[in-house]
This record gives sequence, structure tokens and C-alpha cells, in this order.
Amino acid sequence: YPSGNLAVIITRERDQLICIVQEDELRTAKIRALFQSDGRSTCYYRNGDEWINMSIQGGQYLDQEGNRVRRWMWPNLSPGPHVPLSPIFISLNRHVGVRILAQDKIFVSFLAMGRQAKFNMGTKVQVSAASQLPLPAQLGEDELLLLAFRVRILQLFDRMRGCLNFPSSEQWNKMQPPMYLMTQAVKILELCMAADISDELRSSIRAIVNA
Repeated sequence: YPSGNLAVIITRERDQLICIVQEDELRTAKIRALFQSDGRSTCYYRNGDEWINMSIQGGQYLDQEGNRVRRWMWPNLSPGPHVPLSPIFISLNRHVGVRILAQDKIFVSFLAMGRQAKFNMGTKVQVSAASQLPLPAQLGEDELLLLAFRVRILQLFDRMRGCLNFPSSEQWNKMQPPMYLMTQAVKILELCMAADISDELRSSIRAIVNA
């Protein structure tokens, strides 16, 4: 961002690409959107509530009260009549927008100081490939909370190290958390989406890892 805060991170984990969009904040690295090359993606409102959730089957669009506004199925994975996707465009903030046109046309655009960067995080998942995707691990409420608190504690330790390295400076406050912590936070959010837990607990876990 023009502020110097990290906006978009694209990383590779094994054979998968991951795109993470962060909010333009100094003290936190709050995740606003997560896109994965295996077809799973989620966008969040500024308060951490789920906005858009997509999988290899389709997706849904929620309002800020949690009500489902729109739902669709990707045509190549729907054996019968399917609900088509009307193009969706949302602004995560004044610099980052997301445009969803098709399963293989999901664009993340970043605009600042007259320059633009655009990333296509869409993917075309075929039925045969989809049937081979492993099911996400199902964890209980206590396990998910423990994982979230573990990441939060590691985040605090990282901030403490930054404070010790720069005791008389504000530089430590601008340092981004290590990539491994961001990856762990992303994985916990994925597990929350797959787990059979309440929306309240899911929101609490998001707040812990994004604090």
C-alpha cells in the first residue's frame, strides 16, 4: 500500500499457489481475502465476517448480517441444471478489488499511485480431478481453538522479538509476521470452514488469528 504496509502476498506451498490480501493496517496483518489454486477461496468483510466463499463446486455471497444473498454452481461440475454465476465485483478497500467472472476468471486487482497489478487466481477444476481431492481434516472445537491460540502466541512472541531488536524505534511495529505464521493462520481459517462448528465460534477463531 502507499502507507508501506504489505497488501498482497502470493506464495507457493507444495504444488499449490496461495494469494493472501491483507488490510491496510499498521499493527495487524488482518486477512481480507484468501485465494487458492485448488479452487477454494474466501473473502472477508472488514470486521472478519465471511463475504464470499468458493469451492470446486460453486460459491455463495453473504451480506454483513450473514444472510446468503447469492449462490451458484460452476457449470463444469454440475451434472444437471445449475444456477449460473452473474459477474461479481467487490472492493475490499480503496486499493484492492475482486472480480469473479467464472471459475477460471477470478481476478484480484491492486491499484495505487496510478499503477495497477492484476492476478488471475481462477482455476478450471475438472470432475475427475475434483473426485481425487482429499477431504479436509475434521477437527473439534477445542482443537481449533488451541491451534488459533498457538498461532496468536507465536505472533506475540514475534512482536516481542521485534521490540527487543528495535527498542528505541517504531520500526518493529511495521514488520510483517513471518510467512510460516501467515500460512498457519490461513490453514486454520480453512479448517474452520470445513468443520461443523457454530458461526460464533468460527468468528471468534478468525478474530484470534487476525488480532
